[in-house]
Amino acid sequence: MSVPATYPADPVPSPEATGSAIRTSRLLKRYGAIEAVRGLDLDIVRGEIFGLIGPDGAGKTSTFQILAGVMEATSGTVEVFGKPAREARSQTGYLTQTFSLYPDLSVAENIRYIGDLRRVAPAEIAERGLRYLKMFDMDRFADRLAGRLSGGMKQKLALVCALVPEPKVLLLDEPTTGVDPVSRREFWDALAHLAADGLTIMVATPYLDEAERCHRVALMHLGEIHQTGTPAELRAGLHAKRLELRTTELAKAEQLLTQDAGDGREILDVQRFGDRLDLLTVDPENTTKYVEEKLKSPQLQISEIQTREPTLENTFVATLRSLGQEIRPEPFPGRYDHTDLRGQIAIGATQLTKRFGAFEAVKHVNIQIRYGEVYGLLGANGAGKTTTIKMLCGLLAPTTGEIQLAGETGSLRSQSVRQHIGYMSQKFSLYDDLSIEENLNFFAGVYGVPESERERKRNWALSFSGLEGKEKQLTGSLPGGWKQRVALGAAIMHEPSILFLDEPTSGVDPLARRAFWNIINRLADLGTAILVTTHYLEEAEQCNRLGFMVAGELVTEGTPSEIKNRQEGHLIEFVVDQPQGAADLLKQTLERWRVSLFGDRLHVVTDESAQAGIQSTTTQLAKHGIQVLGAREERFSLEDVFIGVVEKARQQGKVASED
Repeated sequence: MSVPATYPADPVPSPEATGSAIRTSRLLKRYGAIEAVRGLDLDIVRGEIFGLIGPDGAGKTSTFQILAGVMEATSGTVEVFGKPAREARSQTGYLTQTFSLYPDLSVAENIRYIGDLRRVAPAEIAERGLRYLKMFDMDRFADRLAGRLSGGMKQKLALVCALVPEPKVLLLDEPTTGVDPVSRREFWDALAHLAADGLTIMVATPYLDEAERCHRVALMHLGEIHQTGTPAELRAGLHAKRLELRTTELAKAEQLLTQDAGDGREILDVQRFGDRLDLLTVDPENTTKYVEEKLKSPQLQISEIQTREPTLENTFVATLRSLGQEIRPEPFPGRYDHTDLRGQIAIGATQLTKRFGAFEAVKHVNIQIRYGEVYGLLGANGAGKTTTIKMLCGLLAPTTGEIQLAGETGSLRSQSVRQHIGYMSQKFSLYDDLSIEENLNFFAGVYGVPESERERKRNWALSFSGLEGKEKQLTGSLPGGWKQRVALGAAIMHEPSILFLDEPTSGVDPLARRAFWNIINRLADLGTAILVTTHYLEEAEQCNRLGFMVAGELVTEGTPSEIKNRQEGHLIEFVVDQPQGAADLLKQTLERWRVSLFGDRLHVVTDESAQAGIQSTTTQLAKHGIQVLGAREERFSLEDVFIGVVEKARQQGKVASED
């Protein structure tokens, strides 16, 4: 069911109405001969959440460091509330990409240290620290060492420390990389609250579902801004629609349709997901007929084809392609084909359990992953994912249960089993003090890659990483996205038939992420079994099957579409004149996970029919003077489903406490 609505343009405060918080003019930053920032003009208004997106090396971090007053520009002007950035540092909070807390200090000690550093009075440090800890539901962890916090809690603590001096501007450089979906949504709900109270927030993020939560977004490439607007304006500027195509043989359909795709063609772009293809087109009706005709001769059966709105990622990729920026990796120079193993069990577990003392981290998990399949294992921090993976690949012995790996059920640590496995860990798995070339040579040797193949595979890894000619560079000096590409190249040099990827694209920009999944899908087409974990649930759509873990239990399995179709209730999107007020009001009567804010749009999950949910919510908001400008039913995203599953489990007492 779809409820029609007329959508106004996203309301964004104008600089004239509210005044500029951040303004740059012809901002330039040069490192020797390299121009990292090239003539940047920005005007960010008070109380705005402004998103800066762009590929690795776009100049985002350099821009943030200049705005924060920690680095001088080469030329141009930058003002924060009318003052030069260096003079406005007392009004600016800055969260860097790297974890900036002291792990050996407690939560409260970290807050006191930062407060003292910023010359906040002790009584105000205590009052503000407690207030913000309560906002993030972290006040009960005041005495816990920062090093013992989960990734999401560390980021919340870093935000608390940045807020204690009560800045007027908050700069966040990829603040949620590695943070699980539940904590990520809580983090963004807090940002929306702070912006509604007048704080100006600028955020860089590689996750374009997060960019949807910003009032305005700018696309940065090679130090220049190429597009600025609300998310709705950027999507509309693409002048295209998205077709979701479901067919039984995705690889064949993708190959056929990609042959004729490109600018000015019937199909502009083809992107493969776990159980569908996304096709970008300006004429969905004619393209549907074209696709049906194109797939008729090889007798590829179409189970469904539907027209959808384009995503912000579609816009991002199309813009970068128009600028000549695209990663087209060469085919992996492999000699082995594992297709004869397709359909057989590569990774299996029966009643898999792991206890650490009295704590049961993994509880009676049953799982089967076949050769040629990409399986995604999803869960919040502490759900038991990493412990499960360590048992499945033989790094950790289970307390009880049986494991099957590469045809073996006995010694999973034998040399013969090891040769069949590739592993890319959650923590970056290369050596920072070795050069890129030395890392690749080391792993080629460890995995027993024949000398005759090493140069060709090393060259492929450098090409895939975009690092040709830079092989002598120290690996530790690379940005996170490039490191991840090198790590994937190292993990597959020996052509494993089973591949474990623990958050492989954390911090990787959307264009590079596409290149990652192009390689992953090609390996799966050749019969490789692949187990992936990710906190980025739009990326989880790339998997053929998914499993959700909650408190050590595997609670649901299926294709992405199957899991979304099982979700009960309806998701309604509202556009209202007072977004934050509406969200706060609805959370007083609804479970908090049912309400989430995306810029000016409000998502509400209701158990009523879509029409009844719209009517009852509109009536409730109207009683408090909040006007609904538009409403319609939307499809559940995997993030919506995941958070719903986790929150329902928490209500049943299943989710392990972080206490």
